[in-house]
Amino acid sequence: MTDVVFNHATVRNRADMLQFLDLCAERGLGTVSIWGNEIEKVGEARALEALRAHGMRVSGYNRIGPFTPEGLGKARAELERAARFGADHVFLFTGGLAKGERDLPRARDRAEAAIAGLLPMTLDLGLKLAIEPLHPMLVGDRTVIASLGHANDICERLGEGVGVVIDVHHLWWDEHLEAEIARAGKAGRILGFHVNDWLIPTRHLLTDRGMMGDGVIDLAGIEGVVRRAGFAGPIEVEIFSEDWWQRDPAEVMDISLDRCKAIFGRDRAA
Repeated sequence: MTDVVFNHATVRNRADMLQFLDLCAERGLGTVSIWGNEIEKVGEARALEALRAHGMRVSGYNRIGPFTPEGLGKARAELERAARFGADHVFLFTGGLAKGERDLPRARDRAEAAIAGLLPMTLDLGLKLAIEPLHPMLVGDRTVIASLGHANDICERLGEGVGVVIDVHHLWWDEHLEAEIARAGKAGRILGFHVNDWLIPTRHLLTDRGMMGDGVIDLAGIEGVVRRAGFAGPIEVEIFSEDWWQRDPAEVMDISLDRCKAIFGRDRAA
């Protein structure tokens, strides 16, 4: 069992899911975070066969959403597939405002109602729903949940079966972050901890995340807060970057593992 896992998005531009699983296995990594659309590219049967052959387990499954009628219409299939792959949690992607919409409170209420509607099936399948707050500058087109405080509020209202994922790229700026992490930890609702870095300047809000250590986030400090809050799960590397996507996937993974060891004191596999 390792305490560092990779989100396939980190290398998916040059490694399909089968290649990604091979790369993880070569590095002694026994857990992965996967994407439904990447499963479709190689076929579910081949993906499941490779996962089982490597003896790997799935932490996160990406994803349900956006919360449009079409996106929610596919939710049942996504949950069922996540269960077949043995995922621990399924990421929720609310999407932003509808075309022409300006009523953000209404959009947030609509998103919360959608999450509530997904919970019965989620619980029946033995899964958990993961709310991952995104950076506030993505509210218009990608999410209506942009703070850990808001995510915690939703979890408290909805109860069992829903938790939060803490991604440093989206949350590092929040002056309430430590208190909200502690709040989530006290309730036992931290499902994941994602690492990357915030570059200065950031050229693109979605696809210019930095390699750990190349930016300005106090990564070790935030991890300490997450651990003190009781989270004992793995560090998940998730880097959306046009620059890193152009590099050899094996190199990207090796650099990531070395940075995790240097910053968090984590060996390549434990």
